[in-house]
Amino acid sequence: MSVSAFFRPRLIYTLRDYSGRNFIPDLVAGITVGIVALPLAMAFAIASGVKPEAGIFTAVIAGFLISALGGTKVCIGGPTGAFIVILYGIGAKYGLENLAICTVMAGLFVLAMGAARLGTMIKFIPYPVTMGFTSGIAVLIFTTQIKDFFGLSVDNVPSEFVEKMKVLVERFDTLQWPTVALAVASFLVIKLWPKSWQRRGPGSIVALALGTAAAALFSLPVETIGSRFGGIPQGLPMPRWPALSWENIQHLFQPAFTIALLAAIESLLCAVAADGMVDDRHHSNQELIAQGVANIISPLFGGIAATSAIARTATNVRSGARTPVAGIVHALTLLLIVLIAAPLAKFVPLATLSAVLVNVALHMGEWHNFGRLPKWPKSDALVFLVAFVLTMIIDLTVAVEVGMVLAAILFIKRVSETTQITKVDETTETEGLHHSLVGKEIPKGVMIYRIFGPFFFGAADKLASALERLKEEPDVLILRMRKVLAMDATGLNALKDLYERLRRTGKRLVLSGPHTQPLFFNG
Repeated sequence: MSVSAFFRPRLIYTLRDYSGRNFIPDLVAGITVGIVALPLAMAFAIASGVKPEAGIFTAVIAGFLISALGGTKVCIGGPTGAFIVILYGIGAKYGLENLAICTVMAGLFVLAMGAARLGTMIKFIPYPVTMGFTSGIAVLIFTTQIKDFFGLSVDNVPSEFVEKMKVLVERFDTLQWPTVALAVASFLVIKLWPKSWQRRGPGSIVALALGTAAAALFSLPVETIGSRFGGIPQGLPMPRWPALSWENIQHLFQPAFTIALLAAIESLLCAVAADGMVDDRHHSNQELIAQGVANIISPLFGGIAATSAIARTATNVRSGARTPVAGIVHALTLLLIVLIAAPLAKFVPLATLSAVLVNVALHMGEWHNFGRLPKWPKSDALVFLVAFVLTMIIDLTVAVEVGMVLAAILFIKRVSETTQITKVDETTETEGLHHSLVGKEIPKGVMIYRIFGPFFFGAADKLASALERLKEEPDVLILRMRKVLAMDATGLNALKDLYERLRRTGKRLVLSGPHTQPLFFNG
C-alpha cells in the first residue's frame, strides 16, 4: 500500500487548486469561528477541572492539526463539552499529570483505529446508543455548571453524578445573588441574540464582552478567571513530556479508551454532519488519524482532549468556509488573541462562562427524542434510556458497552422472530406458481419445509421445534432455502445434526436452492 493511499489529508488536495478567491471566505470564516471558540475553549477547560488556558492551547494546537491533517473540508477541532465529565473525573482521581498521559494514550488508540481502517465501523453504533449517551452527557455538563452559575461555596465538587447532586443540594443555600443575576443576564443575551446578527457577532462573544465589562465597571462581587486562576499566560508553553510510570499507566487504559471512543464517535458524527452542509464526502480513516495525532500532541503543550465540534463546524460553514484553510485560520486567530489580549482574560467572570456552557448543554441534548420514545419500537426506547441513565450515573464506556450489547441482543431477537420455518404442501402459499405444489404429485415419505429469513443461532432451534411436532420422520426431508440469504455456524450445526440423525435411520436430507453464502458455508 502506498503512503498516499494511507495518508491523504484533504488540505494537500485542496492546496493544489487553491486561489485567492477561496482564501477570502476561508479567512473570514476562520476569524469568526476563532472568536466563537474563545469563550467555549476557556469554559470547557474550567469545567474539565483544568486552567482556562488549557482549553485555548487545545483549540490552537489540536484545531490546527485536525484541519491540517484531517479527512474533511470544514470540520473545526478543539475541546468539546462531551469530554468535560470524563476529563474532570480522570483529573480528580489520578491527577493532572496522569490526565495528560491518559490523553496521549487515547490519541494512540485513535491513531491505531485510523491505521486499522476502523473509521467505517463507527456507523454500526445504533442511533439510540449515540443519542442516549449524548443526552446523558448534556445533563452532566449542566450539572457541572450549577456551582459557578449560582455562585455556590463548594470546595470540591465530586465527579460522580449522585454524590455531586447531593453536595450541590446541601450547599445551595450559599448561592450568591450577584452571580446568579450576571449568569442569567449572560444566558439571556446568548439566547435572545438575533440569528441574523450571528455572523457579525456571535451571542456568546457579546455576552462575554458585556459580562466582563459589567463585572469590571461595577466591581461586581463575582468570581473571575483572575480571582480563581490568576489570569492566562501570554503565549504558548514549550512542549513537555509528562513523567511516565507503569504503576500509573496500567490504571489509565480504561479511561484512555473512553476518551478515544468518544473522540472517534464525535469526530465522525461531525464529519457526517459536515458532509451534508457542504455536499462533500469525508475520509473517515484519515479523520481518525488526524484526531489521534492531535490528541497525542495537544497534552504536550498543556492542552486537553480534543475532537471535532459540530456547533463550531456549523458556524464555520455558515461563515463561508470552503476548505481546511479556514480551520487553520481559526487556530491562528486564537493564537493571536493569546499573544495580544491574554491580560484582559483575568476580568472574565466565571458566571458568564457558565452561562455559555449551560447554553451548550441545552443545545447538545437530544431532548426531542424523549417525546418520540412512545413511537419507537420498545427495544430501541429501552436502549436509548439505558444509555442515557448509565452515562449519567456510571460513565460513557459502560453506557456504550451495555447499550451495544443490549442493542445486539434485541436485534438478534428481532431477526430470529422474522425467520419462519413452515411446512409446504398443496394448500400452502409459496413463492409463485413455478414453485407451487398444486397439481404436483409428492411421493409418499417425502416432506418439504421452507425456511424464510436468515438462519442464525437465534432461529436455529425453530427447525428442531418444527420437526419435533411430527409424528414420524419422513424418508426424504427437503428444505427449501431460496429465502435464506445468510447462515452462521449455529445454523450449519443444526443442519448437520439433522443430517446425521436422518442418515442413521437410512433417511435423506435434501437442501433445495441454497444461495451462495449458505452453499459455500456448507461446502
